[in-house]
Amino acid sequence: MSHDQHAHFMREAIRLAQRNMDSLQGGPFGAVIVRDGKIISTGVNQVTSHNDPTAHAEVVAIRNACAQIGHWDLHACEIYTSCEPCPMCLGAIWWARLHRIWYAANQEQAAQAGFDDARFYDELALPAHARTISMHNILPEEGKLVLHAWQDKQDKIPY
Repeated sequence: MSHDQHAHFMREAIRLAQRNMDSLQGGPFGAVIVRDGKIISTGVNQVTSHNDPTAHAEVVAIRNACAQIGHWDLHACEIYTSCEPCPMCLGAIWWARLHRIWYAANQEQAAQAGFDDARFYDELALPAHARTISMHNILPEEGKLVLHAWQDKQDKIPY
């Protein structure tokens, strides 16, 4: 794709972010998922309007794209997002197998605007015992049994 095409898709993500913010439906974030040079889904931040802390623009766009194509694997797609994805969204992008991320504002600019993504990046770099949310490993052997059952399952749908 040409620079102009990439800029077109990014401007659409930014336009969605602005419109969402102006409508008071959520934060200033928009995302567009593109396959074969065409937009197949969009998403805007819906955290406050849906009372869902996972309803970030990228996650909403991924959910919409998967519903649109009827599959969870978006390997042939790229995402354009108005801001660098937070760790949750980055994880969702990896799980959805998107092959390229385009973003406008970066995480430092998001922090300056009052979004604390940097805190999450910092936390992930720490060992589990040093994180601010207390994490406790309990019944690991019992938990491992279901994973072994998955490994042996002949009719599983791998992902």
